[in-house]
Amino acid sequence: MSADTTLMPIPGPIDPVPVPRATVSRADGRVELVGLSKDQIRDALESAGLEPRQAKLRAKQLWHWIYNRGVTDVALMTDIAKAQHPWLAERFHIARPAVVEAQVSTDGTRKWLLQTHDGHDFEMVFIPDADRGTLCVSSQVGCTLNCRFCHTGTMRLVRNLEPHEIVGQVMLARDSLGEWPSQPEGRMLTNIVMMGMGEPLYNFDNVRDALKIVMDGDGLGLSKRRITLSTSGVVPMMERCGDEIGVNLAVSLHAVTKEIRDEIVPLNRKYGIEELLQACADYPGANNARRITFEYVMLKDKNDSDEHARELVRLIRHYRLPAKVNLIPFNPWPGAPYDCSTPERIRSFSNIIFEGGISAPVRTPRGRDIDAACGQLKTAAEKKRRSQVDAERAA
Repeated sequence: MSADTTLMPIPGPIDPVPVPRATVSRADGRVELVGLSKDQIRDALESAGLEPRQAKLRAKQLWHWIYNRGVTDVALMTDIAKAQHPWLAERFHIARPAVVEAQVSTDGTRKWLLQTHDGHDFEMVFIPDADRGTLCVSSQVGCTLNCRFCHTGTMRLVRNLEPHEIVGQVMLARDSLGEWPSQPEGRMLTNIVMMGMGEPLYNFDNVRDALKIVMDGDGLGLSKRRITLSTSGVVPMMERCGDEIGVNLAVSLHAVTKEIRDEIVPLNRKYGIEELLQACADYPGANNARRITFEYVMLKDKNDSDEHARELVRLIRHYRLPAKVNLIPFNPWPGAPYDCSTPERIRSFSNIIFEGGISAPVRTPRGRDIDAACGQLKTAAEKKRRSQVDAERAA
């Protein structure tokens, strides 16, 4: 972990530790192969006792079976000698996150409550559309950021998700959609957004390593142009994100004044709007073909006036940003301190931005009935006692 990843304590009554917790090894001692690069798989095989040439060959075979065929059982890997299957199975593991619960919304949105091998719950969401399907992937169990409109932000950070737990979400979705063997065309899962639980740039190394596998042409094969990483504004990591991952950038802006953004996105107290927008202007690879997306949740009488819309246009022009704005109707949750702006107010806000020459579509809420909509993710483990969840699974 590079030193600059540790410079980010956040003010306020929230968990101030964005650096990774110690990873938790599997209880059975086996090495998890999902989430390892080709070279890491080869090194793991050598460390287990294979001579280098054989380790290189086996690594290539394992990579193909894991990422192109979706296989989790060594016994199904037909080009690996049967005599070696027990040796591999004893030392290595090929897994997905465990599914605690799966729900389907009336609009077709799917939400999974998943569990890590050490018993922590997190969620992912798949949103189907006519011409594409988007998987919303989590990067952390919980979140440190405490954005006041976000239900997920009311959780505390438990730990960062590891590369195999991030890649595993994509592979689990592929399992569910029947999209093995991996193929470049005709997939339902066409896009990935790092917009699930957590702040991806506070788990930078693991997110980067996972997305490299997702983007590998010999791996899961999704183009970086179809992957978007959303940040609340972790300014020191944004340039590295562009350089080392190269995916599309989305920024959770949600306000155009210091006072309001300080309130609803506490990270603004550390990295202010001007610093954030300059980092957007400097983001590697951003251009009119790959615009930066500003996420803007519409909160009644808080950030939704015509004056706020005009200021948003002014800021985007001032920093000469290739940008579009996603207007998000606030998704209510019990105890939320805000209400959603009226449809008329949202329409007026959108029109002002459009008139300023900037695209400002209003996002259609998806999956609200299963708490899968933007800002609603919060694991069922916090809503039910664990014994109740276990009883339901056993029923």
